[in-house]
Amino acid sequence: MTFSATAILVLALIAALVITAGVWAYTTANRLDRLHVRSDQARNALDAALARRAVVARTVAAVLGVPSADPALFEQSRRLIALADRAERSDWQGREAVENQLAGALSAVDIDSLPPQLVAELADAEARVLIARRFHNDAVRDTLALRTRRLVRMLHLGGTAPLPTYFEIAERVTAAASTGLEVDTVRTSARVVLLDEQNRVLLLRGRDPKVPDVDFWFTIGGGVESGESLRAAAIRELHEETGYVADAAGLRGPLWRRVAVFPFNGELIRSEELFFALRVRNFEPKPAKLDFIERRSITGNKWCAPADIKDLDHSGETVYPYHLDELLAEAIAAADADIDPEVRSIR
Repeated sequence: MTFSATAILVLALIAALVITAGVWAYTTANRLDRLHVRSDQARNALDAALARRAVVARTVAAVLGVPSADPALFEQSRRLIALADRAERSDWQGREAVENQLAGALSAVDIDSLPPQLVAELADAEARVLIARRFHNDAVRDTLALRTRRLVRMLHLGGTAPLPTYFEIAERVTAAASTGLEVDTVRTSARVVLLDEQNRVLLLRGRDPKVPDVDFWFTIGGGVESGESLRAAAIRELHEETGYVADAAGLRGPLWRRVAVFPFNGELIRSEELFFALRVRNFEPKPAKLDFIERRSITGNKWCAPADIKDLDHSGETVYPYHLDELLAEAIAAADADIDPEVRSIR
């Protein structure tokens, strides 16, 4: 029995299609597995952040509940303790409502009645909850986007793992999370510690348009736009400021959180900055889309090793974040890791 050339070609095409489909199904299943792992890690991080806030809430309640002549403070203390207890005992499905109640009770606390160290502890706990919640919902969104595709559902590539769910709690800007200063702009920024093969970080040189004689250096990044995730903002800012197109899956983090208050272009800005690490091949940055202010304020760029960062600092050109030369090893380890690190506060 012999096969014609046409039959052989048809069989080859069928075999190629089967192989292609198999490779697609295998890679999609592996990607789904990684997304589920990421969702689980994000949920655990959010659970830990919520648990820490409950502990801080009890400490606040203990300070407010010190015997005094003010029955309102005593009642506020009892409510905080009750809500913290309920939050810890609630299952995941019913936890959103009680966490919102706890956040509301904390926002009503007069921080002037608390020790400064406890105010700082409360502010940090609240900020970590917001970061963890955003990171969790980003992971859930990415998982659901792939998991709910028709072919993925038809072929059961997600296996028996339950679908992850969003965790919706109000993002309150409380008195404890503020600086006590009257600021003109409050924003959240996504920043990228961009590393090349030689472990050098790409820094931009800038200046305040109102103070053109003072230069400083900073990492890639900028403000998160309405409805935009931290990762999407980081990728967008990277492209706009350097021309580099990156895959959000390559980002590691957030690994650092920095709250900065600074004057710029005649305004006082409070910025909560979340830093990601990303490894790339060295390239020549060419901005793709700078706005009017950026064109006036960004004046150069440089790939910097720790020694270069020290030289810039010593020359009087400040590098942000502070002590980046010492932090770089941590960013390098994060960029080369398979999982995201735990976020921590820096200056």
